[in-house]
Amino acid sequence: MIDITEDIQSLTTFRRRSGDFMKQLKKTKRPVVLTVKGKAAAVVQDAAAYQRLLDLAAQGDFHEGIRQALEESRQGKGRPLEEFLAEFEATHGIRR
Repeated sequence: MIDITEDIQSLTTFRRRSGDFMKQLKKTKRPVVLTVKGKAAAVVQDAAAYQRLLDLAAQGDFHEGIRQALEESRQGKGRPLEEFLAEFEATHGIRR
C-alpha cells in the first residue's frame, strides 16, 4: 500500500536524494511514485518487491488459464484425450 505522505515524490527530489530513497525502498518494500510537473510519471520499486509482483502475476495467469480451461470444458469445447494424442503422435511422427 502506498503512503501518500512518503511515497509520492518529484523526480527532482528523487534525483537529489536517490540514496535515501533506495534505503526507503529496501526498508518499506513500498513503491515510490515519481512525479513530473505534478503528475505521476514513473514508479520505482525495490527489486525483491518487484520480483514478488512478477511471481504473483505469473501465478494469476496460471490460475486464469485453468479457469478458462474448466469453463471451455463445461461448454463442451474440449475433445477426448485419445483423439488429441492420436493427432499429436501423427503430426510429430511419434509411435507408442
